[in-house]
Amino acid sequence: MTNDILQALQTLKSKQWVDLTHTFGPSSPHFSMFNDAQFNTLFSHNDGFFAQQFSFAGQYGTHIDPPIHFVENARYLEDIELEELVLPLIVLDYANEAALDADFTLHIEHVLAFEAEHGIIEPDTFVALRTDWSKRWPNKELFNNQDDEGNNHIPGWGLDALQFLFEERGIKAVGHETYDTDSAVDFRKKGTLEGEYYVLAQDTYQVELLTNLHLLPAKGAIIFNIVAKPEKASGFPVRSFAILP
Repeated sequence: MTNDILQALQTLKSKQWVDLTHTFGPSSPHFSMFNDAQFNTLFSHNDGFFAQQFSFAGQYGTHIDPPIHFVENARYLEDIELEELVLPLIVLDYANEAALDADFTLHIEHVLAFEAEHGIIEPDTFVALRTDWSKRWPNKELFNNQDDEGNNHIPGWGLDALQFLFEERGIKAVGHETYDTDSAVDFRKKGTLEGEYYVLAQDTYQVELLTNLHLLPAKGAIIFNIVAKPEKASGFPVRSFAILP
């Protein structure tokens, strides 16, 4: 009898796999309110084995945010089902716009322009916003992109685009290359990360600080978000990768 699962695995292994995850360490860019990570050696090979201790905020490096990160009485990381972590992947490429304007904010008209070229965005998909901001990693100064007054200028999602994608297109989750869902200019204007709250209030997750989105097609790939299972976690570094069609 043919084993369909093993056949599927062989098919997947014949495809191109793309790592969407930054390598991170104590000097990596991170949200300004978090301390630098600390990596300490507990035992060396002189002791007979090599072991380390790691200390970092849950939202460090390429990471996953479950609903509880912003929404009270919502699901923790451990509550996300395995099937939710593997999804068809859509990549909205607005890298050129972000290169011209670091305050670029994705709105409904940008989503509709994407659909005019690539077709309607299907339900139950993972939609990633490509801005090529990840190419600034691991340089903190370039990543934060601050002006003379210390304000970050970083692109991101607009609330209207997120509402359209979740409510009209029925997508499952989103991801991006930056610290936050919202563009920095939107955050300063509104004083809150309303886009991030909105996403997590949909009882789903998002992945932040993705990389290598420039290697992916607009449609057809699958994203895997493989993450540890710490108890009652509000977020954790994730190993995200894509398999191309």
